[in-house]
Amino acid sequence: MKRTIKKVTGKRSGEKTGKVSGTKGLPRFIERFAGKKICVVGDIIADVFILGKPYRLSREAPVVVVKYEGSKVYPGSAGNTINNLAALGARVYPIGFVGGDSIGNKLMDFFSGEKGIDTGGIIRHSGGTITKTRILAGDTHVSKQQVIRIDRDEAGRRSAKEKGLFMEKLAAICPHMDAVVVSDYGHGAVGSKVIEYMKILANDKIVVGDSRYNLKRFAGFTIITPNESEAYALSGIAEDRPIEEVGERIMETMRLASLLVTRGNRGMTLFLKDGMAYNIPISGKDDVTDVTGAGDTVCAAVALSLASGADFLDASRIANYAAGIVVMKRGTATVTVDELKRSIENGGVL
Repeated sequence: MKRTIKKVTGKRSGEKTGKVSGTKGLPRFIERFAGKKICVVGDIIADVFILGKPYRLSREAPVVVVKYEGSKVYPGSAGNTINNLAALGARVYPIGFVGGDSIGNKLMDFFSGEKGIDTGGIIRHSGGTITKTRILAGDTHVSKQQVIRIDRDEAGRRSAKEKGLFMEKLAAICPHMDAVVVSDYGHGAVGSKVIEYMKILANDKIVVGDSRYNLKRFAGFTIITPNESEAYALSGIAEDRPIEEVGERIMETMRLASLLVTRGNRGMTLFLKDGMAYNIPISGKDDVTDVTGAGDTVCAAVALSLASGADFLDASRIANYAAGIVVMKRGTATVTVDELKRSIENGGVL
């Protein structure tokens, strides 16, 4: 199917006829965010940041010694999607695994304490929590830079009983949701049984898919949100070919209602089942501060917007504004409803 590509600026092309309206309609969907029930299924990890100040060279090796100043723990991967949804006012129901260690305790305290999230779908297992530890170093009055990242993954320790309980949680929670986000970072939470269940659920529910390595398994979902390199890999098309060819190939083979490709400082491109496609320019500045977790923000905003009655284009535009905000923040960050409304009102500027 040859696609008609439309460029979306401050306006929207709502129909094939080219009917145009402004951005004034977007805030009405954002106002409906509060209380929407969204389930996030996937790999919940801990993003640990250890902060320090370099102050001398080591005598033991030709490396800088960093003096410890503090540490912070944030939910990452599916945990970041959960956090973003909560920050936008949704009632979030996570389903995933968290270890029985101290880091896992901090994540659970973060969810249930600070955010008031229902953690009944989170299974505590005997192994350690999946953790990405980043060492950040810098002087007192400058931005700290990442020196090294250390990953810990003990996902293989989950028992058959724990995996069975995971499916029980899906069956008990998902049918009562307004939308479901599947956040697959390759740590084993999103297995083949989960995927098959989600494909059935997508017949009458909004199912948004985000996967670092296995997007092909998400055929039949409502919408997937790969970045540009993931989309090219999924399509099998060479990266020197136009993005339109990539979208056409994916839409032809994956039985999606929609495809949203995030493209860094080139914005996003949305593909619809009816043959339409839209190029959505970047929101805000293109000199970003930190892209960590921006894809999780996009997933959260798309799912919540669709659950609030937005069509795919308006949901993608709202997600574009959300991404434009979060990439200007450091670390695993979130966006609030007030920030989102203000960005839309100011054309992408807070």
